[in-house]
Amino acid sequence: MIVLDTHALLWWTLDPKKLSNKAATICGEIEQRGAYLSSISIWELGVKIRNGKLDLGMSIRDYAEKLARLGCLEIVPIDEWVWIRSLELDWGHRDPADRVIVATGLTLGLPLLTRDNVIGLSGQIQCIW
Repeated sequence: MIVLDTHALLWWTLDPKKLSNKAATICGEIEQRGAYLSSISIWELGVKIRNGKLDLGMSIRDYAEKLARLGCLEIVPIDEWVWIRSLELDWGHRDPADRVIVATGLTLGLPLLTRDNVIGLSGQIQCIW
């Protein structure tokens, strides 16, 4: 099992050729093994759509409904323990979405599928790409 970073989710579902070979292999196994996604990723994509920086070809609501119908992706709500874990990270990174995604992976005890070098070099969580 794995936690998907926002861009990994987006590329897996809409543009898989952007995935590394290893990431594509892992994403190819999601239907059988499942994966997790922090709900903040839905918010993050919605903000980008609202600000004109992303076009999914559908509304964020339609995209979230599509994800829910997959049946192999568990969207993890952000509870108080994830928020607290994000505050406890020994990491100066200020992006709240990245902090919550990392905290979600740590709370679940799972690695993060991400190409983000800032997260990868932080040493906060095991990253795969």
